[in-house]
Amino acid sequence: MEAVNKLILGDNLEILKQLESETINLIYLDPPFFSNRTYEVIWGDSGEVRSFEDRFSGGIDHYISWLKERVIEMHRILKPTGSIFLHCDWHANAYIRVEILDKIFGYQNFKAEIIWQRHNSHNDAKKKLAVLTDTIWYYTKSDKYTHNPIYGNHSDDYKESFFKSDDNDGRGVYSLADMASPNPRPNMMYEWQGFPYPPKGWRYEKATMQKLHDEGRIYYPIGANESFDFSKRPRLKRYLNEQKGNLLSNIWTDIGNVQSQTIERIGYPTQKPEALLKRIIELGSNENDLILDPFVGGGTTVAVADKFNRRWVGIDQSVQAVKVTEFRLNVQQDLFSKPFIVQLHKYDYDTLRYKDAFEFETWIVSQYGGTSNSKQRNDLGLDGKTKDNTPIQVKRSDNIGRNVVDNFLSAVKRYDKALFEKNKAAKKPVGFIIAFSFGKGAIQEVARLHNQEDVIIELIKVEDIVPIAKKPTLTVQVNEAGRDKNNVREIEFVASGHSVAGIEFFTWDFNYQAEKGFKPDVIIDKQGTQRHKFKPGIHNIAVKVVDNEGLDNMEIIRLKVNGTVERT
Repeated sequence: MEAVNKLILGDNLEILKQLESETINLIYLDPPFFSNRTYEVIWGDSGEVRSFEDRFSGGIDHYISWLKERVIEMHRILKPTGSIFLHCDWHANAYIRVEILDKIFGYQNFKAEIIWQRHNSHNDAKKKLAVLTDTIWYYTKSDKYTHNPIYGNHSDDYKESFFKSDDNDGRGVYSLADMASPNPRPNMMYEWQGFPYPPKGWRYEKATMQKLHDEGRIYYPIGANESFDFSKRPRLKRYLNEQKGNLLSNIWTDIGNVQSQTIERIGYPTQKPEALLKRIIELGSNENDLILDPFVGGGTTVAVADKFNRRWVGIDQSVQAVKVTEFRLNVQQDLFSKPFIVQLHKYDYDTLRYKDAFEFETWIVSQYGGTSNSKQRNDLGLDGKTKDNTPIQVKRSDNIGRNVVDNFLSAVKRYDKALFEKNKAAKKPVGFIIAFSFGKGAIQEVARLHNQEDVIIELIKVEDIVPIAKKPTLTVQVNEAGRDKNNVREIEFVASGHSVAGIEFFTWDFNYQAEKGFKPDVIIDKQGTQRHKFKPGIHNIAVKVVDNEGLDNMEIIRLKVNGTVERT
């Protein structure tokens, strides 16, 4: 599997089948819960609606079957040391454990039933007990797995009871611990600072005692005359801020749900808090491990994995889920962040047509199933070859003319004359030319070579290898909506987009800086209308429109705000 971080639009079952076996370190999945209610259609685009209809068409048995075939693939792609965390609720958690996880991963590889209390109350609590928890099933693939102990915070009662002392030296509160050895240790029976050793000796060697003394970590009992009280023993200072806390159990009550006022909220109704995914990822993986989320949703898993130096793959059938996650990653990434790619159903013509020539040649040859020419010197203008070494040439342009065919034929003959004659005799293509489109001259010459000289050259359009679409168009109207006494102006922006596929949403960056890239302040705007306040000065605003294929287009608005508002 490639090391690059990747967001993939598509049916996760089909994509999971394409991933290599035993390559993933940790899988977190938060599949749609079996509540059989249409409110679970969150984004509302065609991919999500289709998935909703598929999984609920036959009741609980069909839902389990739908999920099970995906978990089978997840088990295959997990490394032997890997683990899976499956997030569900009470509607199907028992079925999921018995019918899926125990059967696929094995009862012996069950590690925990994590109970996450979301702290949400429900209106139906008067009729029945409110269900405030979700279940996260934790299984491993084998008995040798990655597990990093997680320490929780001490309770307030514990801290108040035991950490009462403070020397006011900036190191905080501490408790006192015994320095006596629990077992007889003759080599630890020495006098220290005038204090006799305990009956079984000290807990520490003399060099360690000296180090603790020099660091001010030993408390010496003081008598009435402010001198050492040798009738008592020195004790070790244990600072609260250096304690690991309690080892984490399976009951998680310290992480709240994402609320309307939460800073990380993006507007995704079932968005999981970053703290929850941080804990899971740290528990079951190490830096540079590969994390998979096959139901990417609002993108929390990949956003957290990216922050904490893990590699990742995210999959979702919803265009909006993938694009919202892309923009969410854009906001948090900096110069040190690793790059990622977004794999959609269709590719934008302009992006492919005008990207770096060598990068495009390498990519399209690979997509065709060939091997690219990495030398780029003395290559006779050939850019790759098929599995049987038949030459490939790539032209990153439209309306390829006859001269390209003539030059290519000459290069093919010089490249490997024996191979050329072999392919010609077998009535197989002697070479392949890949381009965006071909002119009449090229098409006629290829036909003439075939008919009159028994030489077959195959012309292949880029769209025959990968699906291509045109990105949406975008226009933005700017209206002044008011100002206050400090000359702060409120501006209304009205964006409109057009795409054959249909428009999904808009996203806005009100402090756009080209060198930092697009970092939206408003990630999801279904209407295309925003109001924002600006102080006097020059402001750059960027807006993107996203269509139903996942393609986007951006417009940058430059505003000069002073006595008036000018769009420059």
